[in-house]
Amino acid sequence: MFITLEGPEGSGKTSHIKPLAEWFAAQGQTVYSTREPGGTSIGEQIRHVIHDLKNTEMHPRTEALLYQAARAQIVEQVIRPRLAAGEIVLCDRYFDSTLAYQGYGHQIIPLDELRQIIRFATGGLTPDLTILLDLDVEDGLKRKTNQDEWNRLDAFTVDFHQRVRAGYHELLKLEPQRWRVVDASQRWELVQEELRKVIGRELK
Repeated sequence: MFITLEGPEGSGKTSHIKPLAEWFAAQGQTVYSTREPGGTSIGEQIRHVIHDLKNTEMHPRTEALLYQAARAQIVEQVIRPRLAAGEIVLCDRYFDSTLAYQGYGHQIIPLDELRQIIRFATGGLTPDLTILLDLDVEDGLKRKTNQDEWNRLDAFTVDFHQRVRAGYHELLKLEPQRWRVVDASQRWELVQEELRKVIGRELK
């Protein structure tokens, strides 16, 4: 099973991945957790380039293509082999982030074009379950300023991040069977509990 966590900045995706993986393991499941961009040596190098605050001249098309390069690598090197081995793969972001950020956020690249390069990068691999950790944009950005990794995308305008969040809700409407929503404004423990309930239902 391939499960992805999505959401605006500061929604807690990264902080929930490890405890979820531990919860899976405690139930006797073989699970592998990873992140995008990254998850491989090549992907982590690309992540540094994309997120570097110094790269202010990066065009949205460049940004989108770099994300797809990192994604192609993790899909072929990590995700497909582990799924083929019967493992559960839990990923912090996947292609829906490209549609939300580089599509709805920037409003420069047509969504149909983005979907074409996503299909090329992933070979058509789609998550079985995608959970949106939903949170007010300004609350999320406040959370993010208290963390270590403030990157180039975090520094975009609040309006940009509002479009990203709205984009996620549009994506949810297009594929309601794949998406579930968890209110990320709750206490961390309650969010983790709800994530486990949502995933547990899907595993059954």
